Amino acid sequence: MHWRTRLVQPQALAPADFKSLTVPTHRASTVLFERQADVRDGWRQDEHGYTYGVYGTPTALELGARIAQLEKAHHTFVVPGGQAAIALVYLALGRAGSHVLVPHSAYGPNLKLARGMLERFGVTIEGYDPLIGAGIADLIRADTALVWTESPGSVTMEIQDVPAICAAAHARGVPVALDNTYAAGVLFDAFAHGVDISIQALTKYVGGHSDLLLGTVSVATAELKTRLGDAHQQLGLAVSPDDCTLALRGLQTLALRLDHLERATLEIARWLREQPQIEAVYHPALPGSPGHEIWARDFTGSASVFSILFKPDYDAARVAGFIDALQLFRIGMSWGGVTSLALSYPELKRPHRDYAGRLVRLNIGLEAVDELIADLAQALARV
Repeated sequence: MHWRTRLVQPQALAPADFKSLTVPTHRASTVLFERQADVRDGWRQDEHGYTYGVYGTPTALELGARIAQLEKAHHTFVVPGGQAAIALVYLALGRAGSHVLVPHSAYGPNLKLARGMLERFGVTIEGYDPLIGAGIADLIRADTALVWTESPGSVTMEIQDVPAICAAAHARGVPVALDNTYAAGVLFDAFAHGVDISIQALTKYVGGHSDLLLGTVSVATAELKTRLGDAHQQLGLAVSPDDCTLALRGLQTLALRLDHLERATLEIARWLREQPQIEAVYHPALPGSPGHEIWARDFTGSASVFSILFKPDYDAARVAGFIDALQLFRIGMSWGGVTSLALSYPELKRPHRDYAGRLVRLNIGLEAVDELIADLAQALARV
């Protein structure tokens, strides 16, 4: 073999019996077949073998299988991010002329997608009170294709009565999807509580270090696997095996990080509740937070993100001054990483409630708790 050819088509020379504690990172677009008769183009690689890299290399499929195992799902698809997970569910289940129910407290980009692209495609979007519970039965129509839930809600942290919503939806044959990112798929057992589809942004707790973008969509049944899998193939939602490797690594420390984050966050939230500048602390594990009783019934723990509401004499500019005065808390979107973050929401809108720029969301990281409290104290003092 000419050396030029050998460079392009090398033979494996290293010993093949290498074993380690990590999952190999398989990078590939082209998948090789032994015979022409074996060639097929299909996404069910767990059933009939690998066909093309866009459907996932062994690294991505291993990550999906481990998330499915954690969530007790029938199957899990890995997608490029949390928003891609949301889009996959909408595009797989929505259709022109159908009706979808979405809570007012849903993740902002979720609402933008629903009110933007989905409505342009002829899907009717109806918002609902996240605390409606079984009352959602009154909103379900003959053409309702999906009920979306998110618990706790983005920024305002409402805990939804997911089992009651599922019971009402299933009585009419309507599937329920849940954004389960806050619970990392483990603090709330989505499928045991009746959910049909559970999505996560692995960007948050599974990744855990603010350095990757990934999402997952887990389904309860073979029928949903087919519907989501066909849409996944048609949309070409390929993921990076390198990011999957980081997520697999993150899973190994997830339990330890969640335990620490819960303790630290509760200590800081309880301290903030006693500060004279703060009107309310929205942390699901604290009495008085919206839906706290449901959290106590359905969840096995709490996470690192919560919100505080300043008293009415603090306008948006004054709250922004508080954010700018923080030194250890960094200003940035997202959450679930090792670094504490703070962000205000001056444009946040909720039906029948005007927060007037007084709401701040905090993500607690792995810094020393006493130093984080000291940082909050000095910023409060400045404003």
